[in-house]
Amino acid sequence: MLNVRAPHTYLVRASGDSMTGVGIYDGDLLVVDRALPAYSGAVVIAALAGEVFVKRLQQDARGISLHSANPHYPPRQINAEDELQIWGVVRHSIHRHGQHD
Repeated sequence: MLNVRAPHTYLVRASGDSMTGVGIYDGDLLVVDRALPAYSGAVVIAALAGEVFVKRLQQDARGISLHSANPHYPPRQINAEDELQIWGVVRHSIHRHGQHD
């Protein structure tokens, strides 16, 4: 069952192929909860240097990094001078089957 916790839930359309390894494809609709705390391993909507990404958040002894779920894209290590904002945790993805508009 899809639990929508308004007003903390919003929808965003995925773009690109960097998260195909976790089943998120270009054009998928993502259900994002901005009230949930971001945790290591969560798929998040992140804003960094004026760009918005869907990535897996990793936090460990080396710091914070954003990871794609496609081996063609390297991880992005977050530096102290980077302004990282987490806009929410991806809870669900809705995949369109058939022809795309």
